[in-house]
Formats: sequence, C-alpha cells, structure tokens
Amino acid sequence: MSERCIAQECLQTTGFSYTLSLINGKYKMIILYTLMEFGIVRFNEMKRYIGDISYKTLSSALKELEADQLVHRNEYPQIPPKVEYSLTERGKSLIPILDEMCEWGNCNRI
Repeated sequence: MSERCIAQECLQTTGFSYTLSLINGKYKMIILYTLMEFGIVRFNEMKRYIGDISYKTLSSALKELEADQLVHRNEYPQIPPKVEYSLTERGKSLIPILDEMCEWGNCNRI
C-alpha cells in the first residue's frame, strides 16, 4: 500500500469537507442536537432552549439547514402562525455522529 502525498490532495474534495460545509456554523450543530433530543420543536421553544441566540440567527440557520435537506419545516395555516421543525431522514442520518460526540464529551469532561 502506498502512502498518500498531501501535495497531491485537496481538502475541498473530501467527504469531511462536504459534511463540514453542511454543519459548519456557530449554532447548526446545536440545532441538530436539539432536534435529535426532542423530535418536533417549535421555533420559540428552540430559541428558549438554546438561549444565547438571536431570532435572526436562529431563523437563518434553520433556513440553511432546511435548504441542505437536514431539517424539515412544517407550517400550519392558522392564526397565530404555528411552525414546527424536525429532522429529515437525511438529518437523522447524522444522529450516530451526534451520539458519539455526546459520548465523547461525557467521557472526556474535565
């Protein structure tokens, strides 16, 4: 087996880079974790749970996750408006990774 040479490689072509492009951002992993833990969550519930996040930032991150098909947005036609968020099947496929991160954190907490 030959060794790989970094001079002939490009990070942008890796699966790691693609995955990171979907989940990169200050709150995206937190949003995914929240939806993994609680299933279906309303916007204001998520805002309260996360705490230190502005409405604009949360809305923007949710839109990006929805555009990347990781989060599903379900809007109900009623007054007042009701919007719920959940993981898509594609988003659920990240659960083993999120679980491992939680396990690592529990084992390595200082």
